[in-house]
Amino acid sequence: MSSPATVWMNQLSWVEYQQRIRRDHPPVLMPVGALEQHGPHLPLGTDGLLAAAVAADTAARVGGLVAPTLSYGYKSQPKCGGGQHFCGTTSVDAATLIGQVRDAVREFARHGVDKLVVVNGHYENQWFLIEGIDLGLRDARAADPACALQVMRLEYWDFMTPETLGHVFPEGFPGFALEHAAVLETSMMLHHHPSLVRMDLLPDDGPADFPPYDMYPPRTDWVPASGVLSSARGADAAKGRLLAEEVARRMAEAIATGFSRPAP
Repeated sequence: MSSPATVWMNQLSWVEYQQRIRRDHPPVLMPVGALEQHGPHLPLGTDGLLAAAVAADTAARVGGLVAPTLSYGYKSQPKCGGGQHFCGTTSVDAATLIGQVRDAVREFARHGVDKLVVVNGHYENQWFLIEGIDLGLRDARAADPACALQVMRLEYWDFMTPETLGHVFPEGFPGFALEHAAVLETSMMLHHHPSLVRMDLLPDDGPADFPPYDMYPPRTDWVPASGVLSSARGADAAKGRLLAEEVARRMAEAIATGFSRPAP
């Protein structure tokens, strides 16, 4: 079979999409991001842009399709996203995100999709994606007891191996939470969307030093003024390419393995 012209679902007509679903049973990858500050050097849409990019790279490896990104995420938290006090950060309540995912899962089941991959690019989304998937599958199976849909949920950064992180961080990896707008995301954006990165505006803030507890209302003075939780110095496109290639390869392997058995 020849390679499809596009992996992007929204570039297909409904007829083309239906043919692909019925003929090829492709995995459909749905990126989920956020509209959230990422310092002065990265765009507000970084989480969604990266989730969509790794989804597209993976889809090309597995003959999949990429659905449009859900671009509004759960509320930014100070210790992993800088918090809600930054201009431009535009978040949704948990119930809203759960509802969006629930509806999407139900609709993909109605289309006849049997393999759906929810690709998360925003740390704070995780538990609400799980709830949306659970409720969406419940709806789908209530409507059609023979529903064959299976859903995989993943955070793309979990597919970065310690060996690769060691190459990217020769002086030690600071952890994913503090990597907000830092070396990982900046490097991957330099690889996928170099025109959107302002390396001349890199701040020197961080690493942030948070206490082992949270306060409500949040203490905005805990967060560096730039919104960057750890320095992005040392980021480059070569590191981004290394990370992106590993993530796409290992996500493709996970899809092949995870969907190898029929739905229970």
